Amino acid sequence: MADFTGPRTYCCFKCQNLVAYHDDIVSKDFQASNGRAFLFSHVMNVKEGAKEDRQLTTGLHTVADVFCCDCGEDLGWKYIKAYEDTQKYKEGKFILVKYKITKGSG
Repeated sequence: MADFTGPRTYCCFKCQNLVAYHDDIVSKDFQASNGRAFLFSHVMNVKEGAKEDRQLTTGLHTVADVFCCDCGEDLGWKYIKAYEDTQKYKEGKFILVKYKITKGSG
C-alpha cells in the first residue's frame, strides 16, 4: 500500500511551482489544441490573462489564459462564460494542458 505524506499535486513543468491538487480534477477527458488536458475546479499560483471570446470544440466561450505566477508559462485557460446551456458547468473552472503540468512530489 502506498504511503502518501500529503495530497497528490500538480506543478508547472518548467519551474515546479504548485498549481493544482489531484482532488480538484473534474475530468481528464478534455482536448486542447496542443494535446490532452484536465478540467480542474480550482487551481492556484496562476495569473489570469485578458478575457476573450474563443470558439472551442464545444462552442463559443469567454476564456482567460492562465499562466504560472512564478515563471510565466502558459498552462491553459479559465472558463469565464459558456454561451450554450450544456456547457455552463465549465464556468469558473480551469483547463490545464497535460504536458504543461507534472505530478508533484507531495
